Amino acid sequence: MSELINNREHRQKVLKEIIKELHDGKAVDDVKAKFAELIQGVSTAEISEMEAALIAEGMPVEEIQRLCDVHAEVFKGSIEEIHRAEKPEETPGHPVNTFIKENKAVSELIEDIQKDIDTYKSDASKKNAKKILKGFELLWEIDKHYLRKENLLFPYLEKYGITAPPKVMWGVDDEIRQEIKEVIEILKSVSVDNEQIIEKAEAALVRVNEMIYKEENILFPMAMDTLSEDEWVKIQQESKEFGFTLIKPKDKWKPARVDIEGKILDQGEEPSNEGYIEFDAGFMSPEEVNAILNTVPFDMTFVDKDGVVKYFTMGKERIFPRPKTVIGRQVSNCHPPASVHVVEKIVEDFISGKKDHEDFWIRMGPRYVLIRYYAVRNSKGKYLGTLEVTQDIKPIQEITGEKRLTTD
Repeated sequence: MSELINNREHRQKVLKEIIKELHDGKAVDDVKAKFAELIQGVSTAEISEMEAALIAEGMPVEEIQRLCDVHAEVFKGSIEEIHRAEKPEETPGHPVNTFIKENKAVSELIEDIQKDIDTYKSDASKKNAKKILKGFELLWEIDKHYLRKENLLFPYLEKYGITAPPKVMWGVDDEIRQEIKEVIEILKSVSVDNEQIIEKAEAALVRVNEMIYKEENILFPMAMDTLSEDEWVKIQQESKEFGFTLIKPKDKWKPARVDIEGKILDQGEEPSNEGYIEFDAGFMSPEEVNAILNTVPFDMTFVDKDGVVKYFTMGKERIFPRPKTVIGRQVSNCHPPASVHVVEKIVEDFISGKKDHEDFWIRMGPRYVLIRYYAVRNSKGKYLGTLEVTQDIKPIQEITGEKRLTTD
């Protein structure tokens, strides 16, 4: 056993050295040769451990993110096969099966777009440019695929201590989103640079294909090795919140531990909430409290003093999707890496008492969204957490004149 542990530690050490060599500019072919000499097969768990170790040693997430495409290519063909009697990825309705079907649809779309690009190379007409634009507008649907991955799958991996791959992958997802947006903007512009269209369009397609490889050969096998059936059921139930990419799943996956109504078994009885809750000014039943909070014309999310997401409202028209899987998750893991430092600074100012609120406002299509953060304190001023309140203020801005309850 000690020999196995030592070998594993040695392999982990060399794996980290390989990534560092790439970081220092060593040729990919040289690294591949070293990798082939050392390893016959490497598990997805070891890849996760390697990335986590690099981050723990001080390498910024952005650095690993920059190397992500390179080391994924190094690992290609070396990840061990995982044999199962029943493969979730082949079971209709299972979240992984849905992810893979989406990837297949995206791959087929990429092939069609590449054909349009090849045609455009020999005939750079507006008509052919519009075909590429149409393809990329369809490709933007991949945002739904990434949102489900980031907001449903990543929280469970983090729960089991797998934090580095989600952080790195989320950053790459955002880069891909930005590249697709840039191509669409270029194709919509009045003056079009033919070479720029081809270069940026093909580069974006390569990035999407590379992400498909990393999902199916690293992320999904890792998740299937880690998550329980109950957790996959919850992911399936929350998926409609975000929608799907290029497909409409028809099958509903029902594992053995779920009854015909889709209810998860062996989870214990629901706690009784028949009693009333007393407030500073009045009292209400839990049902009334829940209904009122879901009726207010804005979204609210509460994060406790330890940075854990505790609650969010479930109004009919929510501005940002909030799957129930975020409950119990660290708020820093609910944001893209590029914005985490902003969130952390807000919380620091609230805890120190430097600030009691912070506002942001952004345009989202027809909406003008006001995002407000409030420090929640008890009667003695002790910090209990942060409340996020999000509201579309465009209808309010458009109000003119007066509307009174009386006609006088």
